[in-house]
Amino acid sequence: MRRGRCPTRPAEPSGTKFGKFSQQQANLRTEIRKPVRGYLYIAGATFCWGVAASLGRAAFTGRLPGLHALRPIDPLILSQSRATFSFLVLLPVLGMLRVRRLRLPAADVGQIFLIGVLGVAASNYFYYLAIQRTNVATAIIVQYTAPIWVLLYTVARGQQKPTLQRVGAVGLAVAGISLVIGLFGHGGLRLDTVGVLAGLLAAFSFAFYNIGGHNILARIDRWTVLLYTTCSAALFWIVVNPPWKVAAAHYSGEQWLFLLLFSLLSVLAPFALYFAGLQHLEPTRAIVVSCLEPVFSIVIAAIALGEIMRPLQVAGIILVLAAIVVVQLPDRSSAEPMPIVEPIE
Repeated sequence: MRRGRCPTRPAEPSGTKFGKFSQQQANLRTEIRKPVRGYLYIAGATFCWGVAASLGRAAFTGRLPGLHALRPIDPLILSQSRATFSFLVLLPVLGMLRVRRLRLPAADVGQIFLIGVLGVAASNYFYYLAIQRTNVATAIIVQYTAPIWVLLYTVARGQQKPTLQRVGAVGLAVAGISLVIGLFGHGGLRLDTVGVLAGLLAAFSFAFYNIGGHNILARIDRWTVLLYTTCSAALFWIVVNPPWKVAAAHYSGEQWLFLLLFSLLSVLAPFALYFAGLQHLEPTRAIVVSCLEPVFSIVIAAIALGEIMRPLQVAGIILVLAAIVVVQLPDRSSAEPMPIVEPIE
């Protein structure tokens, strides 16, 4: 018997089926970890958006402790301040910590600009415009048709197949949101041509940065992407609404402080988490999970503001959670691999 060789358990050469099986197990564990992390990132982003929604509602109605009721803020300035403050806070931090990694390849400048303007800036503005012209229920349900548009786009491009699982998950998510926001109860849809069009544009913008963001995050660090998307959005708003027009609104110091904190909670933190999630999930899965936002908003409002959560809303929450479970299950009817980009940290 050779020294170092166990007679009852022969060694496994690296080229045998046993070695391959061990490697396959390691790869499988890696692929399992990535989607789970992606779901947690997206859920964290939607939680921030839910808190921001409740914070905004409380501030504007004077129900936020220590803060007087704020007079209405124009949707354009609200969207502009969110992007601008986020960029101004992020720039010095990243400049000190990772200045060498902030270089943007020339070939990606155009796509980053489009994500910032047609994605981040447009989705924010059109969503608030839809709320202003209709109501919260109408704006949310129209905006959250975005999973439908993402699925249709990826199917049309041949990136995914219209499986029963994907279609069912998108349908469950939209139905769940309809119940969560009380669409079929008192004060449901309030139709207005401009408001509904704004909601649709918000949905298209939301779908756009899910698809575009997923693609570009395969090549560029997410912090770099976030910096340049907020930068492009801020520059766009400066052209649309120059600083002297903003100054003419005569907002108080209390309002500007609220806008600063609101921008960090509603843009900087959630978009950092959302872009991280897009590194682990393909767009359809990511945008279905994003349907947790109105769920968190309703639950937080019920806990923090004492608002009543009706049985239909509970049923809607269950449907949204079911949609998230369905969309992440492996589809045995299709051998199509799940496209996941390698995270760039």
